[in-house]
Amino acid sequence: MPGRPVPSRRTVLRGAALTPVAGLGLTACSGGGSGASATPTAPVDLGAESEIAKGSAKLYREQNVVVSRAANGTLKAYGTICTHAKCPINKLDGTTLVCPCHGSQFDATTGKVLQSPATEPLQELKVTAENGRIVAGPGA
Repeated sequence: MPGRPVPSRRTVLRGAALTPVAGLGLTACSGGGSGASATPTAPVDLGAESEIAKGSAKLYREQNVVVSRAANGTLKAYGTICTHAKCPINKLDGTTLVCPCHGSQFDATTGKVLQSPATEPLQELKVTAENGRIVAGPGA
């Protein structure tokens, strides 16, 4: 093609080196939650009620649920899909949930945002204890 300059070898190599980096940046900022169910769509048996001590919480990664037990023994459950970019939350530090995508943090006992960029609280789920088992989700 006449009139069009041919890129130098250095320009081509620089572009090739930056392409994977740009892809990683786009991946990090994507929703990340593709394929992840936001919350249970039916009651889910999470395990033994005795697994959660008073004043603590437990993250159920596979079901995208966190359950906490208050000092008075009552249970609360929240969906663990981040309200910022819909990433599944995979870390519980004490009673603080930490999203791996952008660092949002949530209180596992209230669902409230502790650190942005998320601004909306986690979705509360119905939770019960039946025959020593924790059940969460619609109809629980």
